[in-house]
Amino acid sequence: MIAFLLILTRFVRGIWRGLKDPEFRGLFALAGVLMLSGTLFYRSVEGWSALDSLYFSVTTLTTVGYGDLAPTTPASKVFTIVYLLLGVGVLVGFVGKLASHVIEARSSDWKKLSRRRGARKTDAGE
Repeated sequence: MIAFLLILTRFVRGIWRGLKDPEFRGLFALAGVLMLSGTLFYRSVEGWSALDSLYFSVTTLTTVGYGDLAPTTPASKVFTIVYLLLGVGVLVGFVGKLASHVIEARSSDWKKLSRRRGARKTDAGE
C-alpha cells in the first residue's frame, strides 16, 4: 500500500510539474478534449451512458480494447478509425511527456535525500 501511495504521489507531482511546461499543458488539454469529444460522440450516436462512453474512449485510446463495447453504426465506426489515428499519437506524446516529468520529480527527490545525507555526515564530523 505504501508503494502505491508513493507512486501516486510521484504521478501527481509529475502532472503538477508538467503543468508548468507549455508543451505538456497543450498535450494535457488535447488529451482531455479527445476524451471529452469521444465521450460526447458515443453518448449521442451509440446511446451509451456517459460512463460507458468515457470507458470506451479510454480503452480505445490506450489501445486496451476489451471488446465488451463496440461501435454499431457506420458513423461510429468511421469516427472510431479517425479517433484512433489521431488519439493514439496524442496519448503517446502525453504519456511520454508525463513520464519525463515523473522521472524529473523522482530525481529531485533523490537529490534532496542525498543533500540531507551529506549534511548529516558533515554535522556528525564524518
